Amino acid sequence: MADDNNAAAIDPSELARQGRDAVARGEWHKARDLLSAADESGNLTPEDLDALAEATLWCGQGDTSIGIRERAFAAFSKADNKRLAAHAALRLFGSYVAKHALSVGMGWFKRAERLLEHDPESAEHGYLEYARTNIAVSLGDLDAAFEHATNTLNIGNRLGDPDLQTQGLFDQGNVLVAKGELAKGMELLEEAGVAVVSGQLGPSATGIIYCSLISTFARLADYGRAAEWTDAAQRWCEPMSTGGFPGLCRVRRAEIMRLSGAWHDAEKQARQAHDELLDFEVGAAAQALYEIGEIRLRMGDLQTAEDSFRQAHELGRDPQPGLALLRLAQGDAEAASTMIKRALADLTWDRLERARLLPAQVEIALEIESLPGARSAVQELTDIAGVYDTTAMQACADCASGALELAEGNAEAAIGNLRRSLRLWQEIDAPYEAAKVRLLLAAAYDSCGDAGAVQLELDAALSTFQRLGADLDTKRTLELRERGWQPKAAPPEHRRATRTFMFTDICRSTPLTEAMGDDAWQNILSWHDQALRSLFSEHAGEEVKQWGDAFFVAFDSQLQAIHCAVAIQRALAVHRRDHGFAPDVRIGLHAADATRRGSDYSGKGVNQAARIGSHAVAGEILVSKDTISEVDGDFSASAPRSISLKGIADPVEVVAVDWA
Repeated sequence: MADDNNAAAIDPSELARQGRDAVARGEWHKARDLLSAADESGNLTPEDLDALAEATLWCGQGDTSIGIRERAFAAFSKADNKRLAAHAALRLFGSYVAKHALSVGMGWFKRAERLLEHDPESAEHGYLEYARTNIAVSLGDLDAAFEHATNTLNIGNRLGDPDLQTQGLFDQGNVLVAKGELAKGMELLEEAGVAVVSGQLGPSATGIIYCSLISTFARLADYGRAAEWTDAAQRWCEPMSTGGFPGLCRVRRAEIMRLSGAWHDAEKQARQAHDELLDFEVGAAAQALYEIGEIRLRMGDLQTAEDSFRQAHELGRDPQPGLALLRLAQGDAEAASTMIKRALADLTWDRLERARLLPAQVEIALEIESLPGARSAVQELTDIAGVYDTTAMQACADCASGALELAEGNAEAAIGNLRRSLRLWQEIDAPYEAAKVRLLLAAAYDSCGDAGAVQLELDAALSTFQRLGADLDTKRTLELRERGWQPKAAPPEHRRATRTFMFTDICRSTPLTEAMGDDAWQNILSWHDQALRSLFSEHAGEEVKQWGDAFFVAFDSQLQAIHCAVAIQRALAVHRRDHGFAPDVRIGLHAADATRRGSDYSGKGVNQAARIGSHAVAGEILVSKDTISEVDGDFSASAPRSISLKGIADPVEVVAVDWA
């Protein structure tokens, strides 16, 4: 179209025809202009309105696209075309979800469901299953998500629809990855990726799967693959001059550039992405702001970092772990601890998201000298890294293990883990992370009396921080060089402490394992461990030990311990009601003095708590009478009964807490 005057002189029906041709060629700006000009006559067909909505969306005008798509839906409904009305409704569902208007989005989803309920099978039924997959994932119901993804694939196969076939294949792989079945999941993801790069798919499916692939690899901390797919997606979408999808690629590119140390270029990409995405996909625009916060935090520009994290939060992106680490940098370790614990408590099932938070949990817990909290986070991070086994994730786990061992006074063991972490960060060219590990190595070498090695690591870290422009880290490293390393003293070997001790374990676990099979039982056990750990953190409990399906946890107060026990039983009951199964757990509580050795506890009081737990039945919270009598709480308990504890001379009176 030469100019607006020429467009106005063309018959509206001819403008619409040219607009449809432009859509078919992926010339989105031209298609939008032609169809908009034709729309001024008020005679666009419902199909043309839908095409105009699609073109407008690809131009990055999300809100305008929604308005036009709603007009298309009304026109399809008026023409009694249920199938295409449902298609428009499903696209509106996706658009509103992208804006974080979830209630409105679910309204459009329900409308699509009703329209297709009695219709013969069509592609729209496949897209309905695709929407159901995403809803199930958001709820953490991965089994249901896999079932819906399989339905998408099967409908695509029956209809010979490559978009649906590939989307179903990708979603199956993505769910398997989330479940920890990495090898099989990766096969399906890469098979879906081949379909994308071969040009077999329509533009919408191509863009969605490109972005989803990049997001999955970034969540896995597989930055090599994420970079490859980011470059491929950028090559695909930039020739079309679209407004939205280049922004999505830029967000992930900014993350990868930040890891490689190109901070100024990374921030430029993130800011450009935010501008492109704000009217296209609010969640991705929020992620761009979060990236800016991460970059500025590393630079030591704490005020800009805080502003960016807050803006990301306003757009719906949880600002953790960045904001918690910012608080730590500001010297407010307690606020940092509260933030990171709350963030982890909100993520009970998503192991990849938890892996993103756990390194910060370790760093913060060590700062406040909470060794049990750090140990619990290190164990979980190590377990997750063992499942997914990417270089960056393993580097994080090794660094966390080394930091914990250093805090526990085991410098030699720390050196091994930290050297391995340093090597892995260097393999993927992550200079800032490598320099941070060098500071820990310097501390470990100092504990071993190796002054030469200390100096080497401090010099190398300082050189990296100065080159990157990491001002706060540069200042800290200079101070360490000038005054010598002064690590925190290891905790005293023996001291007395008063705590409320909790013992939990799953009832009838052996027959359950035999009945369910090892794989299914491991999935249940993983969910159980994450759910309980989240509640321990939420109620300020320190995990002392785990063996098998049992936990030993210490609390500063009786009230915290009882509230945590009640929350555990209620969470299990809710999961049992909503998902059909959750293991039965018994819990014993007892407050007593004990001897603390490092992060462990021993003594008569600990033994009493363990024996009380062994007397509880499935789903019961059994508490010593003396423990609960000192607490004013909003719960009731049974009448006391006397029990004899193995190895304890005197009987103990206990009560059962009415958690229901």
